[in-house]
Amino acid sequence: MDALKQAMASAAVDVEATLQKVLQSEDEPEHRLFDAMRYAALGGGKRLRPFLVLQGAGLFSVSRKSALRTAAAIELVHCYSLVHDDLPAMDDDDLRRGKPTVHKAFDEATAILAGDALLTLAFEVLSHPDTHSNPEVCCRLVAALARAAGAHGMVAGQMIDLSAAGGEVDIGEITRLQRLKTGALIGFACEAGAILGRAGEAQHEALRGYAHDLGLAFQIADDLLDVEGTQEETGKAVGKDANQGKATFVSILGPERARAQANMLVEQAAAHLAIFDEKADFLRKVAPYIVERRS
Repeated sequence: MDALKQAMASAAVDVEATLQKVLQSEDEPEHRLFDAMRYAALGGGKRLRPFLVLQGAGLFSVSRKSALRTAAAIELVHCYSLVHDDLPAMDDDDLRRGKPTVHKAFDEATAILAGDALLTLAFEVLSHPDTHSNPEVCCRLVAALARAAGAHGMVAGQMIDLSAAGGEVDIGEITRLQRLKTGALIGFACEAGAILGRAGEAQHEALRGYAHDLGLAFQIADDLLDVEGTQEETGKAVGKDANQGKATFVSILGPERARAQANMLVEQAAAHLAIFDEKADFLRKVAPYIVERRS
């Protein structure tokens, strides 16, 4: 696990440097927008999704520059989603990554615009020749991320989440909700390396299977943290799901069954990677890390 943590820390440093480059401040009247974008995206977070991109790219000997730009793009989308999720119209959170949320540090209108700008910047980064010299590969990346982030993925999951608040939801509906809201973006992160490396369908399918199980395990771990974690550990408010009457894996299954389900998903996720032998060791190790994390 120490080797994994070192690898994740090293990847986070490289991703941060890439984000710094694509988020250069502008000394213009709109500098407040860039300040808010940088506040949202820099200096925090586990950078899990970028790490998955980098590890997946390593399976196919993708250039480090291409992998890092793709990793930065998915982090921009992830950060946009956090900015918008924290808004009063959504989850109405005051704290994110141990500091005030963007709408608290700036204002609500600036937070909305910063989220919009982070999202669109991600596609600008992916479509640039520096990300890949082959325009077809760039188009495939753009299309895959758009689907994962939009009305067939993360945004759809958020809509279902809002609609389901306070209602009766069964385990199948919760699974679909989280497969879209959390799992779709993790799915892109896991498969992006295969797109960059123009891998075969068998490799794509293995990574899709891994991502499916990893995404559900990740969400169960998040649900457990909301029940068992502290604000100091997580850097955000805890206990909100129960307070809002939201159905979660934990509220339906109970903590022990939810934890057992997460551990089963971890084993299933690792099994999908057999095709890659030892090259996928860090991807195997990151699955139990996700379940055991405290933030």
